Amino acid sequence: MSNLRSAENGDVLVVYFNDNKILDETKIQQIHSELNEKLTEVPAGKLLLNFDNVSFMSSAMIGKIILLNKKCKASDVKFKICSISDNVMEVFKLMRLNKVLDIQNDEEKAVASFDKKGWFGG
Repeated sequence: MSNLRSAENGDVLVVYFNDNKILDETKIQQIHSELNEKLTEVPAGKLLLNFDNVSFMSSAMIGKIILLNKKCKASDVKFKICSISDNVMEVFKLMRLNKVLDIQNDEEKAVASFDKKGWFGG
């Protein structure tokens, strides 16, 4: 059974998690494999992880997100995260991942932010 589901929102591949707690090491490995597969399906080089359903995740899962971020950069895929619960966001802030990852409040804002240009629209 898949741990993820995905849908296209415009030209962005949005990936959702089926579980609200991502703590089991075996499941984390499966999710990591599935995310790597999804990376090959990204239509316009835009990938969004939606954590709407996730209330807890282990540090091992956070490590997989960091690896995915690096892989996206190497593959020239724009990578964003949205809808992170307060619990998970606290951990992201403690690890200063909010400075490294592009985290948006919700899916609508995240999808719109893919098309935003730099400071002066350039």
